[in-house]
Amino acid sequence: MTIHLPQGPYEPRAIPLDLAPSGAPLASRTVFSAAHVVADPGADISPDDPAAVDWDATLAFRRHLWSHGLGVAEAMDTAQRGMGLDWAGAAELIRRSAAEAKSVGGRIACGVGTDQLTGPASLPEVRAAYEEQLGLVEESGAQAILMASRALAAAANGPEDYLETYAHLLRQATEPVVLHWLGPMFDPALEGYWGSTDLDAATDTFLKVIAEHPDKVDGIKISLLDAEREIDVRRRLPGGVRCYTGDDFNYPELIAGDDRGFSHALLGIFDPLGPLAAHAVRVLDTGDVDGFRAVLDPTVELSRHLFKAPTRFYKTGVVFLAWLAGHQDHFTMVGGLQSARSLPHLAKAYELADRLGLFPDPQLAESRMRALLTVHGGSR
Repeated sequence: MTIHLPQGPYEPRAIPLDLAPSGAPLASRTVFSAAHVVADPGADISPDDPAAVDWDATLAFRRHLWSHGLGVAEAMDTAQRGMGLDWAGAAELIRRSAAEAKSVGGRIACGVGTDQLTGPASLPEVRAAYEEQLGLVEESGAQAILMASRALAAAANGPEDYLETYAHLLRQATEPVVLHWLGPMFDPALEGYWGSTDLDAATDTFLKVIAEHPDKVDGIKISLLDAEREIDVRRRLPGGVRCYTGDDFNYPELIAGDDRGFSHALLGIFDPLGPLAAHAVRVLDTGDVDGFRAVLDPTVELSRHLFKAPTRFYKTGVVFLAWLAGHQDHFTMVGGLQSARSLPHLAKAYELADRLGLFPDPQLAESRMRALLTVHGGSR
């Protein structure tokens, strides 16, 4: 039956893709999905209050990702870290998800930042905040992802402050970590990270950190939405240091790679694309690059739509699709972020996801889309 969306009439897909879970690990690439959190819709809180999380639904979604053989990147940007989820909430999320990973044999890596700092901080205070979070992640048994820090961006006077801070942290890490470079399109407070707004200079500083501590760096995650820069950095990495693409615009070509290497993946778009992404990588595991691209290339239009400017609000579309797919019973987000995208934006996300066959129950997704249209006065 036709559904009248803001962009025009649409005939929903009747049959979803057959993407049954397969817990077998992926072979040719290491793939993490950065996972969202599910809010508690019954909590009587305001957007400025600490987040109220539905822990059962949040952990169930992580089990869904693990069931398809994906790793979970926890307490990252996709989990609304610093956009509704404070450090206390992130710490609880890390503890619970790491314990859940142990119980099901799932792979997990967790974000380490400085978001317990609520105001201007000195460099020693930034280091101490990082150390506190690194200690918690390591105690949980998860791999650490050293995230870019708003506080460090504000406190640092130049590249040397970054070099000294990261050297200090890497010396303390008990296991190799992932370094994360998140661009200002995801968080404007990170403009000029690594001590320069000149990306070439910033890249040189970033690579110097790695070159001086290659044994403490498992890999890097670059989220700059710049495929050429990622490829250049990937080719300059020391042997044994992986590149995990964080490019939600160009991930198929970066994961497929070329005759000089490839990227692994740590992506927010693999939250809604999890089963399809896992299927694509299993095709790649057989050596079928063209088949991999045939599966994954058609998803880029949806990803570019969800991550369009202002990119930091991509989480709204991610959670919206989780609701339509039946992974949660409501479209409520911590911090009230469900209001961050327009009805036309969400309706287009529904259409693109439905065309891909992403919804396990297309009728449920259609019913929920119709309900949203009615609430917004857009139903016809």
